[in-house]
Amino acid sequence: MSIPAPRKPATGLVEEREESLSQMAYNDLLDRLIRREIPVGAVLQERRLAEALAISRTPVRDALNRLESEGFITRKPGGVLVVKEFSTRELIETLHVRQILEGEAVRLAAGRIPLAELDAAEQAIRALIAAPMPSAERDWEVDTRFHSMIATRSGNAVLAKQIHDLRLKTHMFNMDRVPERFEIGHREHLAIIEALRREDRDGARAGIQTHIENVKLSIIAKLSAI
Repeated sequence: MSIPAPRKPATGLVEEREESLSQMAYNDLLDRLIRREIPVGAVLQERRLAEALAISRTPVRDALNRLESEGFITRKPGGVLVVKEFSTRELIETLHVRQILEGEAVRLAAGRIPLAELDAAEQAIRALIAAPMPSAERDWEVDTRFHSMIATRSGNAVLAKQIHDLRLKTHMFNMDRVPERFEIGHREHLAIIEALRREDRDGARAGIQTHIENVKLSIIAKLSAI
């Protein structure tokens, strides 16, 4: 009697697991960096981190690449990754610049976004708020859809790219780290969408600037508690 070969896991499930492990590695490392448990200048070795986290090197590599793109670690000659100084001031200044740029983007976008696109963004937000167990990944997707819609519809590609790059720098303060902002933040999104429907440029601009200011205050409170 022949014994069937073990069934290989579906590719989609493998990719899903790798993505989940990458997120776990990212969250763990980022928390340690923010809390300064890993000192500035420390060398990050992929193999040792994988052993410490008891996972394979691939998700650790993905997490390190993400932390590098967000400016928390830097690559020295020879490809060595080291921890950079985590600057609260730089983070707050980044949010201040976002307020200015996204305020201008939403002013330009008012009257340019098709109603169907606004409806789709609103539906995605309401579905997320109503979800019994929303994930940080899905929260980021919906948040990105909203902010990217406004940036792209501003009609200014340079402005849109600057907003995209600055958002990456504040990505770490997502639903996992400031859960109190989850529903409130998305309700603010809905109010901005409503202003855009009315083509109320001043209202939309004030809405998005207040939204980012509230994000900034939440982050300051979170960092003060560490």
